[in-house]
Amino acid sequence: MAKLVLGPLLRHVNETSATVWVETDASCDVTIAGHTARTFQAGGQHFALVRLENLGPRTEYDVKLNRETVWPEPDSRFPKPVIRTGEVTRIAFGSCRAAPSQPVGPDALDAFAQRLMTTPEQEWPQALILLGDQVYADEPTEATKQWLREHRHGTEEPDGEVVHFREYAHLYHETWGDPEIRWLLSVVPSSMIFDDHDVRDDWNTSAVWRKEMAGKPWWRDRIRGALSSYWVYQHLGNLGPDELARDPLYAKVRAQGTDVLPLLEEFAEQADKESNGRKSTWWSFRRDFGRTRLLMVDTRCGRILEDHKRQMVSDEEFEWLERNTGHDNDYDHLLIGSSLPWLMPHALSHFQSLNEIGARKKGWQGRAAEKIRQAADLEHWPAFRESFDRLTRMIEKAANNGTATVSVLSGDVHHSYVAEADFPVPTKAMVTQLVCSPVHNEPPDVFLPIFRLSWSRAAAKVFRGLATLAGVPKDLVRWRKTSGPHFGNSVALLELDGRCARYRLLAATGAETANVLLGREPQ
Repeated sequence: MAKLVLGPLLRHVNETSATVWVETDASCDVTIAGHTARTFQAGGQHFALVRLENLGPRTEYDVKLNRETVWPEPDSRFPKPVIRTGEVTRIAFGSCRAAPSQPVGPDALDAFAQRLMTTPEQEWPQALILLGDQVYADEPTEATKQWLREHRHGTEEPDGEVVHFREYAHLYHETWGDPEIRWLLSVVPSSMIFDDHDVRDDWNTSAVWRKEMAGKPWWRDRIRGALSSYWVYQHLGNLGPDELARDPLYAKVRAQGTDVLPLLEEFAEQADKESNGRKSTWWSFRRDFGRTRLLMVDTRCGRILEDHKRQMVSDEEFEWLERNTGHDNDYDHLLIGSSLPWLMPHALSHFQSLNEIGARKKGWQGRAAEKIRQAADLEHWPAFRESFDRLTRMIEKAANNGTATVSVLSGDVHHSYVAEADFPVPTKAMVTQLVCSPVHNEPPDVFLPIFRLSWSRAAAKVFRGLATLAGVPKDLVRWRKTSGPHFGNSVALLELDGRCARYRLLAATGAETANVLLGREPQ
């Protein structure tokens, strides 16, 4: 009898359809709510994405493997798995979730799931956005390190880091196998994007970093394992029915009939190589929640890192983003999902733009700037100044296009905050940077005063002056922090009510540490 290894994960949901992802231990038919899909095999493991059609507003479901019910488990203490379609009024989001057993404070997503178990279903969020670092490939748990030692025999892989598809799968089992998280992901549709730790710290920081990694004997296997597993565990469920129907790789995977890992690894290697030139593989995607639009941006693999051209995403991908900001009255709220914040603490933002100019210099100055860039993680939007300015112009235009709010949802920086953007000519919509980081990875206390200092006016003035002297162009937007910085493991909620929105930050303890109204009175 086939067994359920991981899942079910409720992924893409719209007004009438849904997809549910599962991993099993053997080839089988997976049936959910009367809809069946055959598993495909990757690396000796088995997966299925079941597409459900013609759904009503509420559908309870179970999971059958070869007609045998395997989920929910007998005598489960969790509310029944359910698929809810219709209006989206609550969206949870956050980033940076280390494995549950890591000693980095309480797990805010686990605590959030436990609270939902005793909360009326109508108050659950209808969407969950995970903004990077779902797994920590370079910082595994002690249990995983021991597992790696037991499963490797004289190989040259780096000690204490995962490399291959099977090793990545172990991380996902450890991270998503937690009972509360497993239940949460079975009832709240999720959208996901990677950040650096899903692959390796500082992933694609610069051309110098890529050259250094290319010299590692295990790096080719690492990027193949990272991106092929990401496609299976995260990216596949981001796609809607029409996108799945058009996806040539998904068609090949379903049709092959044998283990598809070589096919996925070839695709992964090609996607990684395109970081040094024209992009044809995109991980960015769009998802519409009624009158709320999410544009999720790949800020890692899509980078262009050539010496003469440094961009967060390619021109072609940026044009796609700009087209998808829509036209008048297409939506009430535009959400731009970016694992890396657009608007950062002022001093840090100016320092990153300054460092980018320094790293272009020849000789010791350029080498020193590159070392600082890698040591201090100076690789956010302001460190790609051309892309930072282009994103700013895109957001300004979208904010005058009939929408009520434009919000950039981000993580990565291990503290949470709200910043409001002020353009030279006030926009019709309110524009904000909303950050929730980390979900489960509290930084050491020594970093907290550094985070606070980076928001200080004095530090901002110093670094803006240095940036100006170095030739950094004038900012196209000003911004001011309206909430934060907030520390500790947290989950954020974005609550939508017509053309009004509210940001709430919920600590792992259950305390509400921020509550900010978003939007403006009609002009």
